Amino acid sequence: MFCILAPCHKHFSSMKAKNNHWGVFLSDNANKKLFTEELLEGKASGKLAKFNILKGQLFSDHLINKIIEAEYRHERIEVEKENNRSFRSLSGGEQRKSLLNYCLSQKADYLILDNPLDNLDSASQQSFRILLKDIANHTTIIQLINRKSDLLDFIYNLIRIDDDNTITYYDEGKSFLNRTVTPVILTSAIPPPLSNYDISAKNLVSFNSISVRYDNKTILKDICWQINSGEFWQLNGPNGSGKTTLLSLIIGDNPQGYGQDLVLFGRKKGSGESIWDIKEKVGYFTPSMTDLFNKYHTLENMIISGFMDSIGLYIQPSDLQIKLAREWLSLIKLLQLKDKSFGELSLGQQRIALIARAMIKHPPLLILDEPASGMDDHNSFLVTSLINKIAAESKIAILYVSHRKEEGLKSDMTFELTPTPIGSIGSIDKTSNFTEQNKK
Repeated sequence: MFCILAPCHKHFSSMKAKNNHWGVFLSDNANKKLFTEELLEGKASGKLAKFNILKGQLFSDHLINKIIEAEYRHERIEVEKENNRSFRSLSGGEQRKSLLNYCLSQKADYLILDNPLDNLDSASQQSFRILLKDIANHTTIIQLINRKSDLLDFIYNLIRIDDDNTITYYDEGKSFLNRTVTPVILTSAIPPPLSNYDISAKNLVSFNSISVRYDNKTILKDICWQINSGEFWQLNGPNGSGKTTLLSLIIGDNPQGYGQDLVLFGRKKGSGESIWDIKEKVGYFTPSMTDLFNKYHTLENMIISGFMDSIGLYIQPSDLQIKLAREWLSLIKLLQLKDKSFGELSLGQQRIALIARAMIKHPPLLILDEPASGMDDHNSFLVTSLINKIAAESKIAILYVSHRKEEGLKSDMTFELTPTPIGSIGSIDKTSNFTEQNKK
């Protein structure tokens, strides 16, 4: 059950008193599942008890993934779609709109929206905000969010749920929204590599007029791009622009790299290298990786497994590997949790640990795909601080992929994918930070 604290303020303004929508801010370790189940099952307490006699409907990425899985298994789903397209073929924004229409068709009195703006590009976010504002005229919205900037502008009643599931009500939302997040300062230097990679070429990745087609549709058109050692890149582009396809070429998973002028770590694709030769030189993180690990592996063993690129630790590590793993845990302020099982960590702790795991072997290229997705403001600052530190203190090339512009992220350059009728094209934008560094 949830523990309720008293409201922080006593009165609404007359306008806000009429507003029945709620914003629920979740810390990374809050039990969102329990909160949602209690609400939908009519077991809410406090000011939310009024929803106990109403019918609710949940809207979430988890539900989207379940629909896609069901479509794979049964080749049909009950969510209506336009033009009879498969649900999994829709863009992220289209999937959300389709699911939203389905939720509304269930005649619910209120909708619980679980981080509805996550993983949407800025244009899709704006479009979805407008759609939700229209829906709010006839259906109550309860928005679950981790980031203050995601709060829908028509919501004034706010709740915060902390790690211990304590609920605090904010009758005047501005008092909470105006609170600043203390910047995270990582004082220790990043630990040294266990060994160095023998790569003579400074150029790690080279796309020379690379195109990718599926069926009759061109996804990427004549992409020209080079990633050199020590550079810090952001990869941007709207949903469906081909970012995932581009990443699959870099890590060697996409067979369309063969027969094209694609050079990875000094070797042309298809010149005799194995996929493991490529993956060995890449540190890779994506939020879905948290589901790969046995929840009972200790945090320390999970970090050490980064040396072997294994899902779990199945050999006896060396003393030096243990020492370096503990130095990384000390840097990210998790050393005291080294013997705790991975599944017991908060979402933010799991994410920051997986980034350290990707870095522990000091790969020539570190790819971070939506590393702060679903994280609260505090832990997103911690992730940003760690990435900036890696960029400043190593020669590792970093490729950061996100739909969100993270405050304080100090990338050098941006590679922007822009969709066109003949496939997405790429362009490069150098930041002032990169320009100043190269003048020195």
